[in-house]
Amino acid sequence: MEGSNDKILMRKLFPAIRPYQTHSLSVDTIHNLYIEECGNPSGIPIVFIHGGPGGGTRTSDRCFFDPEKYRIILFDQRGCGKSTPHAELKNNNTKNLLSDIEAIRQMLRIEQWAVFGGSWGSTLSLVYAQHYPNRVKALILRGIFLCREHDISWFYQDGVANIYPDYWEDYVSIIPENERGDILTSFHKRLTGTNEIEQMAAAKAWSLLEGRCATLKPNKDFASQFEAPHMALSMARIEAHYFVNNAFLKPNEIENNIPKIRHIPCTIVHGRYDMVCPIYQAFDLYKAWPEAIFKIVSDAGHSSSEPGIIHELIEATERLAISIGKE
Repeated sequence: MEGSNDKILMRKLFPAIRPYQTHSLSVDTIHNLYIEECGNPSGIPIVFIHGGPGGGTRTSDRCFFDPEKYRIILFDQRGCGKSTPHAELKNNNTKNLLSDIEAIRQMLRIEQWAVFGGSWGSTLSLVYAQHYPNRVKALILRGIFLCREHDISWFYQDGVANIYPDYWEDYVSIIPENERGDILTSFHKRLTGTNEIEQMAAAKAWSLLEGRCATLKPNKDFASQFEAPHMALSMARIEAHYFVNNAFLKPNEIENNIPKIRHIPCTIVHGRYDMVCPIYQAFDLYKAWPEAIFKIVSDAGHSSSEPGIIHELIEATERLAISIGKE
Protein backbone atom coordinates (compact mmCIF):
# COMPACT_ATOMS: atom_id res chain seq x y z
CA MET A 1 0.00 0.00 0.00
CA GLU A 2 1.35 3.38 -0.98
CA GLY A 3 0.28 6.99 -0.61
CA SER A 4 0.57 9.58 -3.35
CA ASN A 5 0.70 13.27 -4.24
CA ASP A 6 4.24 13.69 -2.91
CA LYS A 7 5.58 14.12 -6.44
CA ILE A 8 6.65 17.50 -7.76
CA LEU A 9 5.34 16.98 -11.30
CA MET A 10 1.74 15.84 -11.42
CA ARG A 11 0.65 14.01 -14.52
CA LYS A 12 -2.28 15.47 -16.45
CA LEU A 13 -4.69 14.00 -18.95
CA PHE A 14 -3.38 13.38 -22.43
CA PRO A 15 -4.65 15.83 -25.09
CA ALA A 16 -8.20 15.42 -26.36
CA ILE A 17 -8.60 12.94 -29.20
CA ARG A 18 -11.38 11.78 -31.48
CA PRO A 19 -12.36 8.18 -32.21
CA TYR A 20 -10.90 6.69 -35.34
CA GLN A 21 -13.88 4.34 -35.55
CA THR A 22 -17.32 3.97 -33.95
CA HIS A 23 -19.64 0.97 -33.86
CA SER A 24 -23.23 0.13 -33.02
CA LEU A 25 -23.63 -3.39 -31.67
CA SER A 26 -27.02 -5.05 -31.28
CA VAL A 27 -26.77 -7.31 -28.22
CA ASP A 28 -30.40 -8.45 -28.08
CA THR A 29 -33.79 -7.56 -29.57
CA ILE A 30 -33.89 -4.36 -27.49
CA HIS A 31 -30.43 -2.98 -26.75
CA ASN A 32 -27.89 -1.41 -29.09
CA LEU A 33 -24.49 -0.40 -27.70
CA TYR A 34 -22.42 2.59 -28.75
CA ILE A 35 -18.72 1.70 -29.01
CA GLU A 36 -15.72 3.78 -30.03
CA GLU A 37 -12.05 3.11 -30.69
CA CYS A 38 -9.37 5.76 -30.15
CA GLY A 39 -5.60 5.99 -30.20
CA ASN A 40 -3.39 3.50 -32.01
CA PRO A 41 -5.19 0.64 -33.83
CA SER A 42 -2.04 -1.46 -33.33
CA GLY A 43 -1.57 -0.44 -29.70
CA ILE A 44 -2.23 -2.26 -26.44
CA PRO A 45 -5.96 -3.02 -26.27
CA ILE A 46 -7.61 -1.52 -23.18
CA VAL A 47 -11.32 -1.28 -22.48
CA PHE A 48 -12.74 1.57 -20.39
CA ILE A 49 -15.69 0.55 -18.21
CA HIS A 50 -17.65 3.55 -16.97
CA GLY A 51 -19.43 4.07 -13.71
CA GLY A 52 -23.00 4.37 -12.55
CA PRO A 53 -24.41 1.99 -13.57
CA GLY A 54 -26.05 4.30 -16.05
CA GLY A 55 -23.41 7.01 -16.20
CA GLY A 56 -22.10 6.67 -19.75
CA THR A 57 -18.69 7.70 -21.09
CA ARG A 58 -17.28 11.22 -21.44
CA THR A 59 -14.82 12.54 -23.99
CA SER A 60 -12.23 13.02 -21.22
CA ASP A 61 -12.33 9.27 -20.52
CA ARG A 62 -10.25 8.78 -23.67
CA CYS A 63 -7.42 10.79 -22.18
CA PHE A 64 -6.11 8.51 -19.41
CA PHE A 65 -4.07 6.63 -22.02
CA ASP A 66 -1.16 7.52 -24.25
CA PRO A 67 -2.83 7.40 -27.69
CA GLU A 68 0.40 6.30 -29.33
CA LYS A 69 0.66 3.26 -27.07
CA TYR A 70 -2.95 2.18 -26.57
CA ARG A 71 -5.88 1.00 -28.62
CA ILE A 72 -8.56 2.57 -26.42
CA ILE A 73 -12.04 1.01 -26.47
CA LEU A 74 -14.92 2.84 -24.81
CA PHE A 75 -18.60 1.91 -24.78
CA ASP A 76 -21.83 2.99 -23.16
CA GLN A 77 -23.49 0.25 -21.14
CA ARG A 78 -27.11 -0.70 -21.71
CA GLY A 79 -29.54 2.19 -21.42
CA CYS A 80 -27.09 5.07 -21.04
CA GLY A 81 -24.97 7.52 -22.99
CA LYS A 82 -25.36 6.97 -26.72
CA SER A 83 -26.61 3.39 -26.33
CA THR A 84 -30.29 2.80 -26.98
CA PRO A 85 -33.01 2.66 -25.81
CA HIS A 86 -32.26 5.31 -23.21
CA ALA A 87 -32.75 4.43 -19.52
CA GLU A 88 -34.19 1.03 -20.46
CA LEU A 89 -34.33 -1.47 -17.58
CA LYS A 90 -35.58 -4.56 -19.40
CA ASN A 91 -32.80 -7.12 -19.92
CA ASN A 92 -30.49 -4.79 -18.01
CA ASN A 93 -28.54 -6.77 -15.41
CA THR A 94 -24.98 -7.66 -14.52
CA LYS A 95 -24.98 -11.00 -16.33
CA ASN A 96 -25.98 -9.30 -19.56
CA LEU A 97 -23.40 -6.53 -19.13
CA LEU A 98 -20.69 -9.18 -18.82
CA SER A 99 -21.95 -10.82 -22.00
CA ASP A 100 -21.87 -7.40 -23.71
CA ILE A 101 -18.21 -6.88 -22.81
CA GLU A 102 -17.35 -10.28 -24.24
CA ALA A 103 -19.37 -9.54 -27.37
CA ILE A 104 -17.40 -6.32 -27.87
CA ARG A 105 -14.09 -8.14 -27.42
CA GLN A 106 -15.09 -10.78 -29.95
CA MET A 107 -16.41 -8.22 -32.45
CA LEU A 108 -13.10 -6.34 -32.29
CA ARG A 109 -11.13 -9.61 -32.57
CA ILE A 110 -9.09 -8.95 -29.45
CA GLU A 111 -7.60 -12.02 -27.81
CA GLN A 112 -6.71 -10.36 -24.50
CA TRP A 113 -7.05 -6.80 -23.20
CA ALA A 114 -6.42 -4.65 -20.17
CA VAL A 115 -9.49 -3.50 -18.24
CA PHE A 116 -9.83 -0.02 -16.72
CA GLY A 117 -12.83 0.80 -14.55
CA GLY A 118 -13.91 3.22 -11.84
CA SER A 119 -16.72 3.18 -9.25
CA TRP A 120 -19.39 0.83 -10.66
CA GLY A 121 -16.86 0.32 -13.45
CA SER A 122 -14.51 -1.21 -10.86
CA THR A 123 -17.31 -3.57 -9.80
CA LEU A 124 -18.00 -4.67 -13.34
CA SER A 125 -14.29 -4.94 -14.16
CA LEU A 126 -13.69 -7.25 -11.22
CA VAL A 127 -16.69 -9.46 -11.97
CA TYR A 128 -15.77 -9.60 -15.66
CA ALA A 129 -12.22 -10.65 -14.79
CA GLN A 130 -13.55 -13.33 -12.44
CA HIS A 131 -15.74 -14.74 -15.22
CA TYR A 132 -13.15 -14.40 -18.00
CA PRO A 133 -9.71 -14.42 -16.33
CA ASN A 134 -7.95 -15.63 -19.49
CA ARG A 135 -9.12 -12.55 -21.38
CA VAL A 136 -7.76 -9.98 -18.93
CA LYS A 137 -4.16 -8.83 -19.26
CA ALA A 138 -4.26 -6.40 -16.33
CA LEU A 139 -6.69 -4.37 -14.22
CA ILE A 140 -6.59 -0.67 -13.32
CA LEU A 141 -9.34 0.15 -10.83
CA ARG A 142 -10.46 3.43 -9.27
CA GLY A 143 -12.98 4.26 -6.52
CA ILE A 144 -13.65 0.66 -5.52
CA PHE A 145 -17.32 -0.30 -5.15
CA LEU A 146 -17.85 -3.86 -3.90
CA CYS A 147 -21.65 -3.58 -4.10
CA ARG A 148 -22.36 -5.32 -0.82
CA GLU A 149 -25.56 -4.46 1.02
CA HIS A 150 -23.82 -2.16 3.51
CA ASP A 151 -21.85 -0.46 0.72
CA ILE A 152 -25.11 0.49 -0.99
CA SER A 153 -26.77 1.47 2.29
CA TRP A 154 -23.89 3.84 3.13
CA PHE A 155 -24.78 6.21 0.32
CA TYR A 156 -28.52 5.73 -0.01
CA GLN A 157 -29.73 5.23 3.55
CA ASP A 158 -27.58 5.77 6.63
CA GLY A 159 -24.02 6.89 5.92
CA VAL A 160 -23.31 9.92 3.78
CA ALA A 161 -26.18 11.84 5.46
CA ASN A 162 -23.89 12.27 8.45
CA ILE A 163 -21.20 13.95 6.32
CA TYR A 164 -23.40 16.05 4.04
CA PRO A 165 -26.64 16.69 5.98
CA ASP A 166 -27.48 19.71 3.83
CA TYR A 167 -27.14 17.78 0.58
CA TRP A 168 -29.04 14.90 2.16
CA GLU A 169 -31.99 17.12 3.05
CA ASP A 170 -32.27 18.18 -0.58
CA TYR A 171 -32.08 14.54 -1.66
CA VAL A 172 -34.83 13.20 0.61
CA SER A 173 -37.08 16.25 0.35
CA ILE A 174 -39.15 14.62 -2.39
CA ILE A 175 -39.77 11.50 -0.27
CA PRO A 176 -42.53 11.71 2.41
CA GLU A 177 -41.20 11.18 5.92
CA ASN A 178 -43.24 8.01 6.38
CA GLU A 179 -41.35 6.43 3.43
CA ARG A 180 -37.84 7.28 4.55
CA GLY A 181 -37.26 4.01 6.40
CA ASP A 182 -36.31 2.50 3.04
CA ILE A 183 -35.23 5.39 0.86
CA LEU A 184 -33.84 3.21 -1.93
CA THR A 185 -37.18 1.48 -2.44
CA SER A 186 -39.03 4.79 -2.25
CA PHE A 187 -36.88 6.30 -4.99
CA HIS A 188 -37.10 3.14 -7.10
CA LYS A 189 -40.90 3.31 -6.98
CA ARG A 190 -40.88 6.87 -8.32
CA LEU A 191 -38.14 6.27 -10.87
CA THR A 192 -40.02 3.33 -12.40
CA GLY A 193 -43.49 4.85 -12.09
CA THR A 194 -45.68 6.36 -14.80
CA ASN A 195 -45.74 9.93 -13.45
CA GLU A 196 -43.11 11.60 -15.64
CA ILE A 197 -42.87 14.78 -13.57
CA GLU A 198 -42.37 12.80 -10.36
CA GLN A 199 -39.89 10.53 -12.14
CA MET A 200 -37.71 13.39 -13.35
CA ALA A 201 -37.77 15.13 -9.97
CA ALA A 202 -36.59 11.89 -8.36
CA ALA A 203 -33.93 11.41 -11.04
CA LYS A 204 -32.46 14.87 -10.56
CA ALA A 205 -32.43 14.59 -6.75
CA TRP A 206 -30.79 11.15 -6.92
CA SER A 207 -28.15 12.08 -9.45
CA LEU A 208 -27.32 15.48 -7.93
CA LEU A 209 -26.49 13.91 -4.57
CA GLU A 210 -23.78 11.83 -6.23
CA GLY A 211 -22.45 14.80 -8.20
CA ARG A 212 -22.22 16.95 -5.07
CA CYS A 213 -20.49 14.27 -2.99
CA ALA A 214 -18.06 13.01 -5.64
CA THR A 215 -15.32 15.63 -5.23
CA LEU A 216 -13.36 16.55 -2.13
CA LYS A 217 -13.67 20.26 -2.85
CA PRO A 218 -17.12 21.55 -3.87
CA ASN A 219 -17.39 21.79 -7.64
CA LYS A 220 -20.68 23.28 -8.84
CA ASP A 221 -19.85 22.86 -12.52
CA PHE A 222 -19.09 19.17 -12.02
CA ALA A 223 -22.21 18.60 -9.91
CA SER A 224 -24.47 20.41 -12.37
CA GLN A 225 -23.64 17.84 -15.06
CA PHE A 226 -25.50 15.28 -12.96
CA GLU A 227 -28.70 17.33 -13.11
CA ALA A 228 -28.85 17.29 -16.92
CA PRO A 229 -32.07 15.39 -17.68
CA HIS A 230 -30.55 12.85 -20.10
CA MET A 231 -27.84 11.78 -17.68
CA ALA A 232 -29.94 12.10 -14.52
CA LEU A 233 -32.69 9.83 -15.83
CA SER A 234 -30.44 7.00 -16.98
CA MET A 235 -28.17 7.12 -13.95
CA ALA A 236 -30.97 7.30 -11.38
CA ARG A 237 -33.24 4.70 -12.98
CA ILE A 238 -30.50 2.20 -13.75
CA GLU A 239 -28.68 2.63 -10.43
CA ALA A 240 -31.89 2.21 -8.44
CA HIS A 241 -32.79 -0.84 -10.55
CA TYR A 242 -29.41 -2.44 -9.86
CA PHE A 243 -29.20 -1.53 -6.20
CA VAL A 244 -32.66 -2.80 -5.19
CA ASN A 245 -31.43 -6.07 -6.73
CA ASN A 246 -28.05 -5.95 -4.92
CA ALA A 247 -26.37 -5.43 -8.30
CA PHE A 248 -27.52 -8.93 -9.29
CA LEU A 249 -24.57 -10.34 -7.32
CA LYS A 250 -24.37 -12.95 -4.59
CA PRO A 251 -23.40 -11.74 -1.09
CA ASN A 252 -19.64 -11.01 -1.01
CA GLU A 253 -19.33 -12.39 -4.54
CA ILE A 254 -16.36 -10.23 -5.51
CA GLU A 255 -14.30 -10.91 -2.39
CA ASN A 256 -15.05 -14.64 -2.48
CA ASN A 257 -13.77 -14.94 -6.05
CA ILE A 258 -10.53 -12.97 -5.75
CA PRO A 259 -8.47 -16.22 -5.82
CA LYS A 260 -9.52 -16.62 -9.46
CA ILE A 261 -7.75 -13.40 -10.46
CA ARG A 262 -4.87 -12.91 -8.01
CA HIS A 263 -2.41 -13.74 -10.78
CA ILE A 264 -3.56 -10.74 -12.85
CA PRO A 265 -1.55 -7.53 -12.38
CA CYS A 266 -3.78 -4.96 -10.68
CA THR A 267 -3.54 -1.33 -9.58
CA ILE A 268 -6.08 0.11 -7.14
CA VAL A 269 -6.45 3.91 -6.91
CA HIS A 270 -8.71 5.39 -4.25
CA GLY A 271 -9.28 8.83 -2.77
CA ARG A 272 -8.73 9.06 0.99
CA TYR A 273 -11.89 11.16 1.36
CA ASP A 274 -14.14 9.29 -1.04
CA MET A 275 -17.68 9.75 0.32
CA VAL A 276 -19.48 7.89 -2.48
CA CYS A 277 -17.50 4.66 -2.07
CA PRO A 278 -15.62 5.04 1.23
CA ILE A 279 -12.05 3.81 1.32
CA TYR A 280 -12.82 0.80 3.51
CA GLN A 281 -14.01 -0.92 0.33
CA ALA A 282 -10.64 -0.48 -1.39
CA PHE A 283 -8.92 -1.63 1.78
CA ASP A 284 -11.10 -4.75 1.95
CA LEU A 285 -10.18 -5.52 -1.65
CA TYR A 286 -6.48 -4.99 -0.97
CA LYS A 287 -6.57 -7.26 2.08
CA ALA A 288 -8.00 -9.99 -0.13
CA TRP A 289 -5.51 -9.16 -2.89
CA PRO A 290 -2.20 -8.08 -1.32
CA GLU A 291 -0.31 -8.54 -4.59
CA ALA A 292 -2.13 -5.52 -6.04
CA ILE A 293 -0.56 -2.06 -6.12
CA PHE A 294 -2.68 0.12 -3.81
CA LYS A 295 -2.46 3.90 -4.23
CA ILE A 296 -4.29 6.08 -1.71
CA VAL A 297 -4.69 9.65 -2.96
CA SER A 298 -4.40 11.83 0.12
CA ASP A 299 -6.30 14.87 -1.16
CA ALA A 300 -9.11 13.43 -3.26
CA GLY A 301 -12.63 12.11 -3.09
CA HIS A 302 -14.38 9.86 -5.59
CA SER A 303 -14.18 11.64 -8.92
CA SER A 304 -11.76 10.62 -11.66
CA SER A 305 -11.44 14.32 -12.54
CA GLU A 306 -9.52 15.24 -9.37
CA PRO A 307 -5.82 15.99 -9.96
CA GLY A 308 -4.37 13.33 -7.64
CA ILE A 309 -6.63 10.64 -9.07
CA ILE A 310 -5.72 11.62 -12.62
CA HIS A 311 -2.02 11.47 -11.72
CA GLU A 312 -2.18 7.96 -10.26
CA LEU A 313 -4.34 6.57 -13.05
CA ILE A 314 -1.99 7.84 -15.73
CA GLU A 315 0.99 6.57 -13.75
CA ALA A 316 -0.74 3.18 -13.80
CA THR A 317 -1.39 3.19 -17.55
CA GLU A 318 2.21 4.24 -18.22
CA ARG A 319 3.57 1.49 -15.95
CA LEU A 320 1.39 -1.03 -17.71
CA ALA A 321 2.58 0.06 -21.15
CA ILE A 322 6.20 -0.33 -20.04
CA SER A 323 5.63 -3.76 -18.51
CA ILE A 324 3.79 -5.07 -21.57
CA GLY A 325 6.49 -3.61 -23.82
CA LYS A 326 9.07 -5.71 -22.01
CA GLU A 327 7.21 -8.97 -22.59
